[in-house]
Amino acid sequence: MPADDFLKVTESISRRQNAGEITVVLTGGEPLLRNDLADIGRRLRSQGFRWSLVTNGYLLEPKRLNELLNAGLGAITVSLDGPAAEHNWLRNNPNSYRRAVETIRLVARARRLNSDVVTCVNQRNIGLLPEIQEILSKTGIRKWRLFTITPIGRAAGIDDLSLSGDQLNQLFRFIENNRNSGDLPEASFSCESYLGNFEGKARDGYFFCRAGIHIGSVLADGGISACPNIDRKLVQGNIYKDDFNRVWEEEFLPFRDREWTKIHECSNCNQYRYCGGNGMHWWDYEERRMHGCNYLKNDQ
Repeated sequence: MPADDFLKVTESISRRQNAGEITVVLTGGEPLLRNDLADIGRRLRSQGFRWSLVTNGYLLEPKRLNELLNAGLGAITVSLDGPAAEHNWLRNNPNSYRRAVETIRLVARARRLNSDVVTCVNQRNIGLLPEIQEILSKTGIRKWRLFTITPIGRAAGIDDLSLSGDQLNQLFRFIENNRNSGDLPEASFSCESYLGNFEGKARDGYFFCRAGIHIGSVLADGGISACPNIDRKLVQGNIYKDDFNRVWEEEFLPFRDREWTKIHECSNCNQYRYCGGNGMHWWDYEERRMHGCNYLKNDQ
């Protein structure tokens, strides 16, 4: 997408009363493949927005980081999915681990930057979480978010990516123990799903899916949606024919009234009032079915 097309949208959003509370997150794909990120960042700052970046870290070197910091970059998230063999397997690149760790060390030293690491926990790395924590502790990074894969897209056909119920329990207990120990980096589970008895233990606060309520997005094709990994059938409009602010105010009804999710396993679940139908990215909207449920899978 041409930068001007996106920045016209953020310019219109900047006139909203709460614009000063909004952070623009640039994600992908891999956003560092763009050569105009610093210019985009400067223009976002001139519009009054804070901005941040989610990256695999492969293309971030000191000179580029300084350029982005000078353009107002305030926060960055870098992916590390295991020790070298496991990370490189998932990323399908023999140099990916080395570049990711170098980037994590780099951003951890940048005092003006809020930084954290995310890890996709899967069959190949679930037994290596202490080793990953040790790797990260040597980089100086202080925050570590762990998440599981949703079986959509290419991930739907790769069994090595999905955890069993026992492995989910292992993951949540690892996070709980880490948070009680005070060790760094401090681990937390992502916002992806309801955790039942692990709510308030495996992360700060309690589950609430903010998609379409506090989170909106502009997709690469101009689609107006919530989190970018949500079913494309839930796209609410397109910036090339719709006004983003009007769509945000008047559409997004499937996100804001989620009674439609109270079907199948959710219809008789005694935790529905706390969960509200799980994270929206778990739903096939057209088929009205969930791809999975960590709470039920964990069998609490």
